[in-house]
Amino acid sequence: MIPPGKALCAAGIIVGLLAFFWRDTFNPDSISGARVLLTGASAGIGEQMAYHYSRFGAEIVLTARRGTLLQKVMEKCLQLGAKKVFYIQADMSSPQAPEKVVQFALQKLGGLDHLVLNHIGGTPFRMWDGDVEHTRWLMQVNFLSYVALASAALPILAESKGSLIVVSSLTGKISTPFTTSYSATKFALDGFFSSLRHELTMQKQDVCITLCILGLIDTEMALEKTRDKVYMSAYPAAEAALAIIKGGATRAREVFYPWWLELLCHLRDWFPDQRDVVIQSFYNYTSA
Repeated sequence: MIPPGKALCAAGIIVGLLAFFWRDTFNPDSISGARVLLTGASAGIGEQMAYHYSRFGAEIVLTARRGTLLQKVMEKCLQLGAKKVFYIQADMSSPQAPEKVVQFALQKLGGLDHLVLNHIGGTPFRMWDGDVEHTRWLMQVNFLSYVALASAALPILAESKGSLIVVSSLTGKISTPFTTSYSATKFALDGFFSSLRHELTMQKQDVCITLCILGLIDTEMALEKTRDKVYMSAYPAAEAALAIIKGGATRAREVFYPWWLELLCHLRDWFPDQRDVVIQSFYNYTSA
């Protein structure tokens, strides 16, 4: 086992190197006129991404389950400066939805530069209760629909040398309590899209894959689920949305928000027993 003093020293060196080498190379002009398909756009982080893309002058197709909310988001996007905005209501629990959505975007925009996969299915924040059917449904929404959307869009993104932006979670890198099914879907995203990145490189396909690892974000849904159950601060959805957009535009391999999650992921295997104790200390078992 590595002595704690050496571990802290190594952690300090990693932080210093990250600070030294990290540069904000994002150019807002690179988004102007970009053709974007954004899923999960009716609320939360997806809604905030829609507004950021609009301020940068993108052409956007929005999709989510709730058409009434999409209409409102679309109207605000136009006010904020989006060059074009369309929406299509779709439920990603349906295997037919991904192809329909991609074809709609292609018809409206004439191509794609950025595919942003952001939607998630609702899931309880509680101990595993043996509900295999819910896990199967959640895999369809959170994982299989991502695979289907990416597969349908890859030929289009290859033509434009575009970006595939996959919104994931810290729970897809480090397991946490009360997220068994959700965590499984996020680990699956990392496995599939990291493998796909290898294959695209080997095939000399110039499509960037950016995996976005997020911590606890202050969306209404996340705050409602974790209230009185998690002892940690939530970070602003608007900032998370901007970090995702910047990562996709600069063709980053991975994006971590907040930034310190990257350090946490680097250190995750050093002290597994102590790590698990620390993680569990942030959760209130009695109210889960």
